[in-house]
Amino acid sequence: MSIVAWGMMGTGVAALVAGLILVRKRFLAATGAGKVVVLGPVFEAVALAIFSAEHFLAARDLMRIVPRWLPDPLFWTYFVGVAWLAAAISFIAWRHVRWSSALVALLMVIIVVTIDLPNVPKGMHERLFWTLFVRELAFASGAMVLAGSEWQSSRNALGTALMRTGRGFVAAVFLFYAIEHFLFPLFVPGVPLEKLTPPWMPGPVLISYVVGITLLLAAFGLLIPRTIRIAAAGSGVVLLLLTAFFYVPILITEINAPLAVEGINYVGDTLLFAATALLTGFGADRPAVPGP
Repeated sequence: MSIVAWGMMGTGVAALVAGLILVRKRFLAATGAGKVVVLGPVFEAVALAIFSAEHFLAARDLMRIVPRWLPDPLFWTYFVGVAWLAAAISFIAWRHVRWSSALVALLMVIIVVTIDLPNVPKGMHERLFWTLFVRELAFASGAMVLAGSEWQSSRNALGTALMRTGRGFVAAVFLFYAIEHFLFPLFVPGVPLEKLTPPWMPGPVLISYVVGITLLLAAFGLLIPRTIRIAAAGSGVVLLLLTAFFYVPILITEINAPLAVEGINYVGDTLLFAATALLTGFGADRPAVPGP
């Protein structure tokens, strides 16, 4: 197994252990669905830590993604790695979360604007392009909800706007992905990319339909105030189970193959999607701040 794969897995495990230890007080204070929702930042941190390690250890491969008009692509690759690491530490330590979550959302939006949008004409008719396009929007929107919940706690109407906007975008992505799960059930579920479900995985179509139904119900649940938390917690749990019992086994089969890094990326990607679902539940237990 390569140093890149070892580094990504080691960083992810370290972030998970630290996160679960430091979230204990907030977990015990939470009630009902909130006990699941409060774990969202931990899993967000684990995924960001995994991707941060990849940016440091595989920088020369990732720098090819940097737009050509930006000077010194290697610098920007390391810059994003530092940004993901800083955000992961902030979420784990639960310090300056208002700013770190807002900056994560902003960086995700910048990635969409600088990398995805310019490729719209070329990828207009490709399913994979739109899957990736809305994925970054979903990740940005989940962080936006977390930022909004922190701003709302200081009685700032901006927080309410951020949460409503973020949940709306995540709900739209859930609906889009749900449809994809029904139309293309043989592709891997969660974030339905181009990888086909391995033939040894039992019930691939059933798994895809279950995830699709979950996302469909959650999409509408996020738009109803009374069901926001249960929709966030329910979809987050399903995606976490998918990560643990679908993507981790696939990674194990690929761990000594050239696909090891790809397998870790699929784990991190689905984990970040699960965290995004959980983050949409933040702030749902507090009344909205009226606008001016």
